Amino acid sequence: MTIEEHQVGDLKVAEIISNKLVVASVEDCLELLGNLYYQGFDRNILDAENITQDFFDLKTGMAGEILQKFSNYRMGLAIIGNFDTIGSKSLNDFICESNKLGHINFVNSTAEAIKRFSKKQL
Repeated sequence: MTIEEHQVGDLKVAEIISNKLVVASVEDCLELLGNLYYQGFDRNILDAENITQDFFDLKTGMAGEILQKFSNYRMGLAIIGNFDTIGSKSLNDFICESNKLGHINFVNSTAEAIKRFSKKQL
């Protein structure tokens, strides 16, 4: 895992680059958050492929737990993936609501994540 740093105005944004699963559990999320927080990052960009698929199954409750951790640390999150073809209505509604609130964003690219972070000071 490597961290690519982006400066967006006053914000220090960490883009996590990995070819492995980074968040397989809530504990992994806490470890990642702690490391990023310690390094002074304000926002995080993470590819959907680096998050366990349990996150996207809302019945597991993992998405709520993980997103609560990001809220507690006051660290914005952008998850990159192709969310246009989601078959689950509840997941699609969850993504739309998250994007409206703006603290957690589901986007198609790093450029879109940075654009959203530049518009919103959480």
